[in-house]
Amino acid sequence: MRCGSKCFLVEIEMNGEKQIQSVTARTPVEARKTIRLEYGAEAHILKVKEEKKN
Repeated sequence: MRCGSKCFLVEIEMNGEKQIQSVTARTPVEARKTIRLEYGAEAHILKVKEEKKN
């Protein structure tokens, strides 16, 4: 984990089904980039939001 990193919930659609992945990144843009590198172009990113701690 890097300094300044947060946990983001990324909602993606792959093969017709929606999934929510937890990603550790500094910014929402970096979280999107991580998902694209992991799943490739077939994963459509629907939403990225910061996970709030209780």
